Amino acid sequence: MHLLQFSTSHYCRKARLALGYKQLPFTVENLTPGLHALKLKPLTGTTTVPVLLPELEGQPRAIADSSHIFEFLDQHHPADPVQRSQVKQLEDWLDESIGVATRFVYYDYRAGAGKSIDPSLMSQAVIAIVRRQYGMNAARVKLAGDRLADALHYLQQHWKDREYWVGSQITAADLTTAALLSPLALLPHYRAAHPWLFEKIATVHQRCGEPLPPGLA
Repeated sequence: MHLLQFSTSHYCRKARLALGYKQLPFTVENLTPGLHALKLKPLTGTTTVPVLLPELEGQPRAIADSSHIFEFLDQHHPADPVQRSQVKQLEDWLDESIGVATRFVYYDYRAGAGKSIDPSLMSQAVIAIVRRQYGMNAARVKLAGDRLADALHYLQQHWKDREYWVGSQITAADLTTAALLSPLALLPHYRAAHPWLFEKIATVHQRCGEPLPPGLA
């Protein structure tokens, strides 16, 4: 299997965690934002990453979107079906709300107080492209920060003291949480306020054989 991705994308990290948890061998190809469309459009008709190329006879040539990749992996490498609908609801909430909020907060930090993490022209150009692509401004970043605060409060109540979100083993809900909140490890405020969260994120990465995200390595 071959994964097309952006190296810094937390949605691509989600796909890597799923592949690692299921112990499936895969290779990774890092694409350049902007130029990536030339490769992806002929494959999927879209420009979003991650994209998985199963490279298996009789299977789709390409699968776009991390949630669709999860569904494909569960179909061909079945997971425990217990409370599957609950897992899907959690994954959708994390994808559509928390993942987006994290992206806004993270890239705002990297363009400002966190610029020293990588001040290179290439890094800052990528950050500028992402910020422009998603229409990031001060007001929208503030809304994202508020949404993230509410979500972290919910996680502290419902995930902190559980080994897993649902059932007795890792599910897409745990993998998605660990992936989509991992960029916050580079933001000192979140590391100081929620140490338990990053311990759980590290544990999920270790279970999946995925290198720890920046800030936790």
